[in-house]
Amino acid sequence: MKGVEKINISGAKNTEHCSITKVNEANGVSIYDFKVNFKEGAQPTPITLEWKIPAINVKGVWKPTTDFNKRIQADWELDHMESRISIDSPVINLFGHSDNNILTFACSNAINKLEMNARLREEDNHFYCHITFFTEQHYFIKNYNVQLVLDVRPIHFSESLKDVSKWWETYDNLKPIGVPEIAKTPLYSTWYQFHQELDCDLLLEECKLAYDMGYRSLIIDDGWQTNDNNRGYDFTGDWQPDRIPNMKEYVAKIHSTGLKVALWYSVPFCGKKSEAYQKFKGKFLTENHRWAPVFDPRYPEVREHLINIYKHAVQEWNLDGFKLDFIDDFKRYPETPLGQKEGRDYASINNAVDRLLTDVITAVSKVNPDVFIEFRQKYTGPAMRKYGNMFRAFDCPGDATMNRIRIADLKMLSGETAIHSDMVTWHENEPIELAALQLINTLFGVPQLSIFLTKASEEEKKMIAFYTQYWNTNKTVFTEGDFTPSNPLANYNIQKAVYKDQVIYGIHDAVVGDIKQQYMKIDILNATTNNQIVFNAHSDFGAYECIVFNCLGEVVSKENTYIKKGILSLAVPASGLIQLKK
Repeated sequence: MKGVEKINISGAKNTEHCSITKVNEANGVSIYDFKVNFKEGAQPTPITLEWKIPAINVKGVWKPTTDFNKRIQADWELDHMESRISIDSPVINLFGHSDNNILTFACSNAINKLEMNARLREEDNHFYCHITFFTEQHYFIKNYNVQLVLDVRPIHFSESLKDVSKWWETYDNLKPIGVPEIAKTPLYSTWYQFHQELDCDLLLEECKLAYDMGYRSLIIDDGWQTNDNNRGYDFTGDWQPDRIPNMKEYVAKIHSTGLKVALWYSVPFCGKKSEAYQKFKGKFLTENHRWAPVFDPRYPEVREHLINIYKHAVQEWNLDGFKLDFIDDFKRYPETPLGQKEGRDYASINNAVDRLLTDVITAVSKVNPDVFIEFRQKYTGPAMRKYGNMFRAFDCPGDATMNRIRIADLKMLSGETAIHSDMVTWHENEPIELAALQLINTLFGVPQLSIFLTKASEEEKKMIAFYTQYWNTNKTVFTEGDFTPSNPLANYNIQKAVYKDQVIYGIHDAVVGDIKQQYMKIDILNATTNNQIVFNAHSDFGAYECIVFNCLGEVVSKENTYIKKGILSLAVPASGLIQLKK
């Protein structure tokens, strides 16, 4: 394979058979079959596949959740990337100076723990790549078989990552669930404004305003289940609505505002002040977690308890969805008991999590086929698409740039799964153009909002309504369009989505964008504090009507303009919008 030297195997001790075989190669994409057999069954020690590639035209290294840190790493620094069912995705990309793919490599095993990396060795200026298996194998296996894909096509790095996502979907144990329309609509959340101080009457007023502004669903976050407001998890595990005792009636009231309703659950936690803690004593992965004891999903009675909680919420309260949180805390701890014994029907925690979440989505979907389930980074890998239809950027309150990066990183690997922003929030005295940046940076995902609308200024309400309605109008472009984030080491400072004859650009720095082909409609989001946008037109594209809006949705200019080959400079207010129509 061009540029990739031989794949070597190390650590294959006490195996009857261990091999890596190329089974297909076409147009720069190779598929390998990795097989390990143990004669009598064994607890394998780590086995590593490793190869190297010349460090030619490599600008950075992309991993699923490295955020700002997409730089090249030397082989003497930093830990390896870990991938398992609830952490990251088993894929790494080396990209070039023109955003081109140099090498993408991925594994079909998205459930069991793997370690991966691609790091530069200064002695020979090669990238040394590896995938290590069985670093957490605490149970016996006899046969193991997975596939690897290596892609060296000279295409945009994002296209290579999208193709890996499609490749994962071909495996029966990684088939994603369908995405209901409600998962692809702007969402209002209670977290950043209420936290655990939930005021149910005030929330109903918030819901009415949110609906009028274009929001269609609500997540009631932490605080609904308890009157305790100490930001702790002592009362998790029972999930009785102490703060909202008439939950069915309250959900009906929210439905009357036009919004669908989801509730937050911290799935693994079982607080020491809950009844469940006494019932399941001795059936925890750990009791030494900093927040609460962690359920052990290898016990069938634990899984049944959790499944019934969610099934009851859908049946009895007419709930529409769930925010299932902290899935990544299902893992092996130093004190975790090992083995398929003492009532545990699984030895593998990861396989037990797979079984738990499979049974959860099966149970709640039977009651409500359109149920929406949100998972948060980092538990947003290909296996999680089997149970969740909404992935949300990891918490980044007030950080518009981080929100943009995390949305883009998620979108490239998640196919049709709805990708949501972290909830947008800002200080009440933030200038309106800067508050608008928080929202604009979410538009290539599905916006989530978390501010007090009843306390917002008229300017804030106009801005929120304008950009939320803009997103709803262009929902198909944002959710189904061909998405391209550019310049990963510059935090994707140019983004675009193309659907048929329409393109939407997001310009996030003082950079020169490119218009390479003619579109009937060109929208340009000025996600900067500058008062102009500069583009390089690659050809004469003719006359367009040019309408410019400020961040409140007010038209500030309307004129005809001609796009000819060369530099095009357009005046636009900070956080404003340009619409060019043929």
